Amino acid sequence: MNFSQYTIKDVREVFNNFETSKSGLSEKESRKRLKDYGFNEIKTKEVGLFDIFLRQLKLSFVYLLFIASVIAFLIGEKIDGFLILFFVFINIFLGFFQEAKAQRAVFVLKKYLPSQVRVLREGKEKIIDKRFLVPGDVILLEPGNIIPADLRVTKAQNFLVDESILTGEPFPVGKTTEPLSKETKEIFEARNILFAGTSVISGEAEGVVIGTGKKTVLGEITKLAAGIIRESVYEKNLLRFSQTILRIVVITIVFVFLANLIIKGTANFFDFLIFSIALIVSIIPEALPLVVTFSLSSGALNLAKEKVVVKRLSAVEDLGDIEILCTDKTGTLTENKLKLENTYSHNKEKCLLYGLLSSSYVREEIESALNPFDFALFEEAPQKIRDSLKIFRVISEIPFDTLRLRNSALLEDENKNLILIMKGAPEVILKLSSKIEGNKNRETVKKEIEEQGRVGKRTLAIAFKQFTKRGFSEEDEKELNFLGYFSFSDPLKKTAKEAIHLSRKLNLNIKILTGDSKEVAGEVAKEIGLIEDSAKVILGETLDSLSEDDFEKACKEFSVFARISPQTKYKIIEMLQKKYEVGFLGEGVNDVPALKVANLAIAVKEATDVSREVSDIILLKKDLKVIVNGIRQGRNIFSNINKYIKCTLASNFGNFYSIALISLMIPFLPMLPTQILLVNLLSDFPLISVASDKVDAEELKKPKFFLLNKVFLLIVLLGLVSLIFDFIFFGIFYKSQPALLRTLWFIESILTEVALIFSIRTFHFFLKARRPSSFLMAISLIVFLVTIILPFTNFGKEVLHFISPPFPALLIVLSLILGYFIVSEIVKLAYFRYWKAKNQI
Repeated sequence: MNFSQYTIKDVREVFNNFETSKSGLSEKESRKRLKDYGFNEIKTKEVGLFDIFLRQLKLSFVYLLFIASVIAFLIGEKIDGFLILFFVFINIFLGFFQEAKAQRAVFVLKKYLPSQVRVLREGKEKIIDKRFLVPGDVILLEPGNIIPADLRVTKAQNFLVDESILTGEPFPVGKTTEPLSKETKEIFEARNILFAGTSVISGEAEGVVIGTGKKTVLGEITKLAAGIIRESVYEKNLLRFSQTILRIVVITIVFVFLANLIIKGTANFFDFLIFSIALIVSIIPEALPLVVTFSLSSGALNLAKEKVVVKRLSAVEDLGDIEILCTDKTGTLTENKLKLENTYSHNKEKCLLYGLLSSSYVREEIESALNPFDFALFEEAPQKIRDSLKIFRVISEIPFDTLRLRNSALLEDENKNLILIMKGAPEVILKLSSKIEGNKNRETVKKEIEEQGRVGKRTLAIAFKQFTKRGFSEEDEKELNFLGYFSFSDPLKKTAKEAIHLSRKLNLNIKILTGDSKEVAGEVAKEIGLIEDSAKVILGETLDSLSEDDFEKACKEFSVFARISPQTKYKIIEMLQKKYEVGFLGEGVNDVPALKVANLAIAVKEATDVSREVSDIILLKKDLKVIVNGIRQGRNIFSNINKYIKCTLASNFGNFYSIALISLMIPFLPMLPTQILLVNLLSDFPLISVASDKVDAEELKKPKFFLLNKVFLLIVLLGLVSLIFDFIFFGIFYKSQPALLRTLWFIESILTEVALIFSIRTFHFFLKARRPSSFLMAISLIVFLVTIILPFTNFGKEVLHFISPPFPALLIVLSLILGYFIVSEIVKLAYFRYWKAKNQI
């Protein structure tokens, strides 16, 4: 889109150019233009089912198995070749099924996040999906909006925009309606153009659409990432982990393969080549992507049922990492359904009228006024005062923001008299007032307001002065007449105390960062059980005056922060991140810096566009308990993924090295390639079902203590136990015929891995741990029965080359498995007794 031509045109010329007006298009014309211009969207290649299928073919173990099957066919082992291909397609199907399910989960969750915009159609304000915008539409903008198309500014009041997405410059840019003196093609010089994708910081504006979809600047210079999968740090670590295992295994197997050639010669070269490839595949944790995807997608869908929308799947796991959750108070801990308790003024009617005149009710319908203070005032106002609003007209205004802690409005009455009204935090309004109407002095008013805060009431003050100019700035906000103040009650959510109780069980530290007064914030925090003393609150201005060391100490020590500015919020989170994983729950445009810096950004459905855009998780229900439950589920998922990795490492490495070493000692292969692959497949089913398992309370409380690097020694010890029992097995059965040894080792390999799951799933004695999930128990039982029965079937004998094992031999194997489980359990308990003492869990 060539926006430059509109930089030098005045507003009337732009309207004429698009055959529109300040009242906007008609519905009939907008439908016609939608057919001509198309939807306001930039289409990109979505991740489809075929893409997901191709991704399964890119896994390294798939290539290895394909090579093995080709070799099998070349040497005439057709059954082995077909079986290897069968195992390939089983793995591909499982991977495809779970990824498709995960993709579907993301698609389903998108319906919760509609992107809407306010437009003027035939002079009436309407809210429509931004896809239906067309050139010529007139759009209304306010703080927090993400601009949905390229616009020429037609009205602007103290309007600032963040254009860093296009320019890289983080500084706010002021916008004007005036035409430029000369045409410009540079974004940073186009002061009367608003660009799609940029966000509104402050003020209000209107603009006419000059470009949509691919015809916007954003559409021309960037490719949106809908078809690109962004890997989280966790996912990258998993990839590195898998690659490291593959390197270790390949080096080992090359050594074993060459040693076999030296010891046994080249007579069975191809047989041993297929065996080696199958052995490599047996150690690769190919089910890891399945376990992760299954866990995260199931978690995302479960969270969606609880009104938590996950924008990226890996954020589910990130939830589990959170150690400190910073949140606002209003609407999260309280209902945010304010009720006007009292009006404190010598002229209550005038105070209520001026309170409403400085609100959105002067120019909008009641349904569109979202400010809960304004709504509470309107609800209590008698009809006489409501009717009086109609005789006033807004000339200009400065909206409320958290830095100023006030909003100001210049109004004109029916007699053309001008009045400047200011409404905001009482301490700010008092400071800007030179006179207090009525008989009270400044100190009396201050004490009254402090007392309101101590009993949990929120307050809002009103001041005014007569005015002569038809415009004003912050310089004029002084020498005011203090008219009075309102007190509001905001009841606690019923779930607030329960959320704090649950957070303590999870060892999750909750911190309240609010713009409210010290008294109100302290009273609410005490009532929900977060703090014992309501005075244990620190103010933003106090924090800002501290040295860096004292600032860090205060961030850790205090749980409640009042009158906090956006910059201070940012600094608090940044400071806490030096030692902790920090989540931040915000909603306003002032929360965006904090959301961007937090380890996990959480916004509510009602949040501003830009807040939702930068967030990883959206709450459809603004409730602290909802997000605390989400953190518990994230920790549950984190723990179960680690269970899979610990179990597969301990058992697979033991079996891998025992089979590899024993293959050097006997004149035949200890297990055929297809049998190795079947062991791999059957043992993976209960491991995958670990994703649904229950988790010990200790792991929910301190998830970081259970990271793999913390328990690597345990994995090594359990691997050695597996190796020792494999050699005991070999010592007993090495003189048996090959088919019997292979059959018994097949049974032993699978059942020891299944047994290990029930030991390693907890660091308690296995009978004292939480009961395993029904799904894990059912899958494990099925695998146990299949493993025992398969060698007795015709399919097992003819296709897989098993034989029916004699009962005494089978009894010996089951006894070895029981012994393996007992020794593994003893090693685990001994390790964790030492480890718990060392780490003080």
